[in-house]
Amino acid sequence: MDGESAEGSGMDLARAALAAARSRSRDGGAGWNGRRRTSTPGQRSGSGPDERDPQLLSAAIPRLIEDRGWTVPAAVGGVMGRWSEIVGGHIAAHCTPVEFNEGVLTVRTDSAAWATELRMLAPQLLAKLNAELGTSRAAHGGRDTAGAISNLKVVGPGGR
Repeated sequence: MDGESAEGSGMDLARAALAAARSRSRDGGAGWNGRRRTSTPGQRSGSGPDERDPQLLSAAIPRLIEDRGWTVPAAVGGVMGRWSEIVGGHIAAHCTPVEFNEGVLTVRTDSAAWATELRMLAPQLLAKLNAELGTSRAAHGGRDTAGAISNLKVVGPGGR
């Protein structure tokens, strides 16, 4: 095929498309149903709002947490942020939550004596922490957080 015949066939297609468009316009838009075309993947949505529009951070964060399955870890993080309020200032002065992973909350103490004390208090602390998480599915993106903290791992100042 030479360049002229390829160009000619492209020109023929363009002429045919133009003729078809003119014909439809003379027919008063036959085939036009008066409604907008429905969008297909990859097309722009038009002037109406959709999920791709810029979002307020306050609306985007909860959706991101829900989509990623971070609801329970985020709830536990909130509890960890209020640690001294929940466990009391006296206990909080000697121990700090450091990690939450697969239901286990790791707490580091400032002495071996406090590690021993906290291990004895673990059942009460677990109950208190899980009560703070609450059981409301609505409050945690449809996921039940009751008993989200299954174990309290206490480590002393040396990490043991």
